[in-house]
Amino acid sequence: MKSINIFGLNLDSKWHDKEANFQKIESELQDVEADLILLPEMFSTGFSMEPVGVADRELETLAWMKKWAKQRNVALCGSAAVYASGRYVNRMYFVQPQGDVLFYDKKHLFSFSGEDKLYTPGQERVVVSYKGVRFLLQVCYDLRFPVFSRYQGDYDAILYVANWPEKRIEHWQSLLKARAIENQAYVFGVNRTGHDGNGLDYPISSYFYFADGSSVGHARGNGLEGQLDLAALEKYRAHYRFLDDKDPFSVG
Repeated sequence: MKSINIFGLNLDSKWHDKEANFQKIESELQDVEADLILLPEMFSTGFSMEPVGVADRELETLAWMKKWAKQRNVALCGSAAVYASGRYVNRMYFVQPQGDVLFYDKKHLFSFSGEDKLYTPGQERVVVSYKGVRFLLQVCYDLRFPVFSRYQGDYDAILYVANWPEKRIEHWQSLLKARAIENQAYVFGVNRTGHDGNGLDYPISSYFYFADGSSVGHARGNGLEGQLDLAALEKYRAHYRFLDDKDPFSVG
């Protein structure tokens, strides 16, 4: 497949209420048709610094994602607070409709909020292949660290899920566009909306960029949709061979 349709939901997550969020997502996505649907960071609870009380211990968020992806025959991607192997992680799941699951544990933890004191960072980059497209998985604060997301010939698009507040929203938009341009890749960033339990506000601010920094997302209902055209990306990279001149280094 040379193109896939992606939809990012601008979700106003209910604070610390997983079942309410699952029901809300199902309602808001009932008329959405896409190959891949993106949900914000910690979509089932909000960005919580209380992992003891809210983190999944029975993989309940993953169970819901698998069930819903199968029912709708769509890939589903988003992050959740998870207790695994004696530690708390901010885990980004990529769930395919047939039940295959890959995940990435957020590497760069947001020390400004104390995330690094409560959660354990991941160590590995994770690239998922789905319908012929290679996706690099990233979570929120990872966006500020371009070395970790640097293109190494291994992906076509970067997916960012976030809880990025209004007071720094220009950083979010500018850095998403920069990651697209410098890596000559599609970049889709989906951000939560509304007001959370931390007292922070989140405007509608999901974005979808092509490799040249142009916007390819279109508002639809309570979300952003767009088409990832792999042939167009390959043509662009072949014509503008800027990545051939990149500095040699490797990241974990």
